[in-house]
Amino acid sequence: MLMEMTMKLYEFGPTRSIRARWVLQELGVEFEAITIDVLKGEHRSPEFLALNPAGKLPVLVDDDLILTESVAIVLYLAEKYPDEQLIPTKLAERAQLNRWLLFTTTELEQPLWRMARHTNLYPKEKRIPEEIAIARDDFLQMASILDQYMHDRQVGNKVTVGDFVLAYTLDWAEEVNLFEQLPRLESYLENMYIRPRAPMRIKEAFAKLRQ
Repeated sequence: MLMEMTMKLYEFGPTRSIRARWVLQELGVEFEAITIDVLKGEHRSPEFLALNPAGKLPVLVDDDLILTESVAIVLYLAEKYPDEQLIPTKLAERAQLNRWLLFTTTELEQPLWRMARHTNLYPKEKRIPEEIAIARDDFLQMASILDQYMHDRQVGNKVTVGDFVLAYTLDWAEEVNLFEQLPRLESYLENMYIRPRAPMRIKEAFAKLRQ
């Protein structure tokens, strides 16, 4: 009888690898965590670039499957372990899941990336301060739509992979002080992170790096 190999998750603290770790923990799946220290440039090593030529985290290795992109990873895990029902079985519900996954990554995450790039990721000579204000406005406009959607939604035992992707993104937004006018999303975020298998938050991950 062949033994199932332990999955490997290549991760680094506050990055989107938190999403993949969260789903693995929610599923109770055994995995080997391999830290790739971005601050030391380990994501640019030939060994890591062989796994992901883009040099980004997370990367999941499951036997002979090498998978990049956090959303693709969490969807794969949810489909591999269907008993936990992290993906709806009904077509219309799956369509709504995909809708909000795409909304999160395009309408919410992209403005956050623009802010990060023009705050500290780009070299100083390439940073445009005006881009930060525009990105903040873009995020808040789209987040207000989601805030209204959350009006009748409570976080309980029934969650999907979309919740883990969204919760990480909202935690990122909170780190850059974008939650003052979004009480429902703030409440949703807090409820997600008190789940017993929730990972550390972005602030905790950064604090751990400074130790």
